[in-house]
Amino acid sequence: MTETTTDIKGATQGKSEELIQLVSFNIGDEEFGVDILKVQEINRMLDVTRVPNAPEYVDGVINLRGKVIPIIDLRRRFQMERKEHDKNTRIVVVELSGKVVGFVVDAVSEVLRIPKSVTEPPPPMVAGVNAEYITAVGKLEDRLLILLDLEKVLSNEDQKALAA
Repeated sequence: MTETTTDIKGATQGKSEELIQLVSFNIGDEEFGVDILKVQEINRMLDVTRVPNAPEYVDGVINLRGKVIPIIDLRRRFQMERKEHDKNTRIVVVELSGKVVGFVVDAVSEVLRIPKSVTEPPPPMVAGVNAEYITAVGKLEDRLLILLDLEKVLSNEDQKALAA
């Protein structure tokens, strides 16, 4: 498994501060972050081909440079209200357990480097998202950032189905 953080030397303290590098994105009013090392690319919304009998949160599949990848709508996965895709909607393409998957998000915000020390374990329920999907909550100056474990967003059954 890939190491998810980098060490840098703190110039003033002389100790190293562990940093986490994240891609942040929005779903509704909430801001989420995922490990940048899992993200392969971020694309504008593409035409999605529906797949019969797929779970309701699977939008379908896309052809990305000759490779067919499943597209998961995180709003529906988190049981949030549906929203029409707009000019800000993005597909965050990640690799999970050797499989490439696209996650639909409302908008991608930025790439962040935050000290691991500003994160803490999540409370049992955060923003209506099941806490099992959350690795930590980052406390930034004026906002909270929910750090997701995308491996857990898809159940083992989902991952097996996507592999088929």
